[in-house]
Amino acid sequence: MVREKKKLTKEEEVEREVSEEVEEKEEETLKEVAKEPSLIERWQPKTALGMKVKNGEIKNIDEIIDKGLRIYEPEIADALLPDLTTDFILIGQAKGKFGGGQRRLFKQTQKKTKEGNKPKFSAMAVVGDGNGHVGIGLGKSKETLPAREKAIRRAKQNLIKIRRGCGSWECACKELHSIPFVVEGKSGSVIIRLIPAPKGTGLCVEKECQKILKAAGIKDVFSKTFGQTRTKINLALACFDALKKLIMVKVKPKAVEKLGIIEGSK
Repeated sequence: MVREKKKLTKEEEVEREVSEEVEEKEEETLKEVAKEPSLIERWQPKTALGMKVKNGEIKNIDEIIDKGLRIYEPEIADALLPDLTTDFILIGQAKGKFGGGQRRLFKQTQKKTKEGNKPKFSAMAVVGDGNGHVGIGLGKSKETLPAREKAIRRAKQNLIKIRRGCGSWECACKELHSIPFVVEGKSGSVIIRLIPAPKGTGLCVEKECQKILKAAGIKDVFSKTFGQTRTKINLALACFDALKKLIMVKVKPKAVEKLGIIEGSK
């Protein structure tokens, strides 16, 4: 018996065409992940903070973060952190039987109206210098490329600095390869616990969280997760929340010397 192929409806044909276009754009985006040349020379700052950075009055990003100032212009991060790298978290998933679709850069949602389906795309970017500074941002738009650019822009506006050190009792080398103590982060139903690991362990954590930790300059860590971790947006935000708490915890001077803790860059 030969089964006849089911004819696709108009809605299914439109969804299929949109998914094919998204996959093509994702391939182009992944090829362009490398940082584009900055336009700092042509940058005309609009905020007082941007003018101070442009004039050379502020030369370190830590001065801005310590004072709790808000970064409204992404060019500030480009000017103060020239080694900033960009990566994307795969928050979407292609259609497949029993949830077997491949992970995609863009998450697609649709709104059904009388005129037809209106798709919308989301993207999540991670930026970091690999030396104690990291940022994460979520962008949404009706098209893929504006969503990607918006995510990068917001990630540069949400930069934070973290503490690094060697908090593992198995190592105690005082080098900046891990985190100094155990921290937990939460977003939605997802809870992630980051645990210091000895040198050479690597990043024993979910692949998308590895991108965040690498951007921050962490090389060795253990982890434990709880909740609906298949929701990659909440998982990434929980990991970022845990890194935020590294700087919020008060540490005694003796512990700083013992664990080799350093805030931000060397």
